[in-house]
Amino acid sequence: MPLLPLEPYVSSEELLHNPAPAFDSPERWWVLHTRPRAEKALARQCLKRDLPFFLPIYHKKWRSRGRMQSSFLPLFPGYLFLHGDGAARFAALETNLVAQVIPVVDQLQLHQDLGRVHQLIGSDFALTPEGRLEPGIPVLVTGGPLAGLEGKVIRRARGSVFLIEVRFLQQGVSVELESWMIQPMRL
Repeated sequence: MPLLPLEPYVSSEELLHNPAPAFDSPERWWVLHTRPRAEKALARQCLKRDLPFFLPIYHKKWRSRGRMQSSFLPLFPGYLFLHGDGAARFAALETNLVAQVIPVVDQLQLHQDLGRVHQLIGSDFALTPEGRLEPGIPVLVTGGPLAGLEGKVIRRARGSVFLIEVRFLQQGVSVELESWMIQPMRL
């Protein structure tokens, strides 16, 4: 049983399935750098204020004093993704949980990256947050529940690890896949 139950991590499922905002649209993605350990509190405030947001999370399990513990933690500690206009950004700032708002130049790229991360969260695979990324081999997932996703492979002792990155943050999420599920992409 997790220490705390799973809370909403996306304001609506359609948020990441809709097309990316147009270049000249007032609706856009904002990356909110939160105060330390305030990601979930900010997500609760956004939900309460009806602000569209995405807080990627993963389920972490560990052993403490002989007992299994588990919790839902942010995949990108210190960050929450807000979708809206300037008024939505201002409403998020009013929570006093935001340390900095980071403008997003490439809206389409961030929207696509977040959509892939959302698809990974929806799968039953165990996710692992990844820090600063090194260039890897671009691949396409051809089998299993993640079929159609593009990402990179990191070679590790246990085998191939599929990586989805959020280029804007230079961070990512990885999942271990069988070799038959992926194929190299042609450049």
